[in-house]
Amino acid sequence: MFNIAVAQSGGPTAAINASLAGVFTEALRHPEIDAVFGSINGIEGVLNDDFADLRKILISDNDVQLLKNTPSTVLGSCRYKLSEEDCRKAAETLRNHNIGALFYIGGNDSMDAVMKLHNYFVSNNIDIKVAGIPKTIDNDVPVTDHTPGFGSAAKYVAATLQEIIRDSRVYSIPSITIVEIMGREAGWLAASSCVLRANGEPAPHLIYLPEADFSEEKFLSDLEEARKKYMAVIAAVSEGIPLRRQDSAADPFGHTQLSGVGKMLENISREKFGCKVRSIELNVMQRCGAHIASLTDINEAADIGGAAVNAALAGESGVMMVFKRISSCPYRTEILSTPVENAANKEKLFPKEWITPQGNDVTNDALEYFLPLIQGEPEIQYRNGIPVHFVLRGG
Repeated sequence: MFNIAVAQSGGPTAAINASLAGVFTEALRHPEIDAVFGSINGIEGVLNDDFADLRKILISDNDVQLLKNTPSTVLGSCRYKLSEEDCRKAAETLRNHNIGALFYIGGNDSMDAVMKLHNYFVSNNIDIKVAGIPKTIDNDVPVTDHTPGFGSAAKYVAATLQEIIRDSRVYSIPSITIVEIMGREAGWLAASSCVLRANGEPAPHLIYLPEADFSEEKFLSDLEEARKKYMAVIAAVSEGIPLRRQDSAADPFGHTQLSGVGKMLENISREKFGCKVRSIELNVMQRCGAHIASLTDINEAADIGGAAVNAALAGESGVMMVFKRISSCPYRTEILSTPVENAANKEKLFPKEWITPQGNDVTNDALEYFLPLIQGEPEIQYRNGIPVHFVLRGG
């Protein structure tokens, strides 16, 4: 018998705990697995020998179900770049706890940790399997068709935009509303706002992504044309569009933390048109909107977590689990694995062929891709009118 460990890394999502639940649930089905340890704050928990025994915490089926529907990372997270000395220390800690497999739930930077640990273990003849489980609201992890967490974030963005649209149309005066949506280098999340068109909603009337050319002059021209058709113009804008601004500090992986695009566009639009202009930055709200999560997303997140356990038990290591889409209508996928170096430190950009020639909208191919990912609603538990969340170590 041996133990396993699971950790969560990077930014939170509405589905990352579902992947944790998937690992835990699948582990219980295998008598050769004894303890299931949760590493506190990602790989930092391994380095600091800080583990939670999940068998003593997730006591009932209700606990597991509640965990699946709880947003953010119940084990905590980190953004930590591993050194070789860290790999040596991690190996020592894992062996001390008889841990034969480590599962790391995270994005493309987190896969860097999976790759480094696997390479170190192989080089030093250490029999510990390491498998990556993808997650990110940005949907920018390569190889996999999509990432757990993205569908729920896309659903939140669409629902919130629809409510903004309803609000913007209350008054019979011209207005412009600019909605800034997360997406540092890849515009998947802003592009997903197009799903409202499946219900006959023409807004957002303009969509701008980092993958398309952008200029203030063209933006103002687009607004001018849209104002001829609509009293209340709505523009969805990715935070990463190439606009002149002062970026803030970078994280340990060199990624700048972007913000302020919406406010800048608000100011130039007000100066140009003199009408009512408002910018709304969705910011972190789209990451943990579990009250309007996608059931497809939650279920797939759990499934890919369980698949990682089976892959490790079959002898696979240094891999990341991926979704392969078989069809969109009806929606069908299968879960496979890929060598983790195919995803580590790499980004999958929104396809340029799905951007209209004008650079201010997306095509129907994008709509067909997004729609299956936002389907279904999980059954949320409430207490005193508020969704109940699973909390570890007193929150």
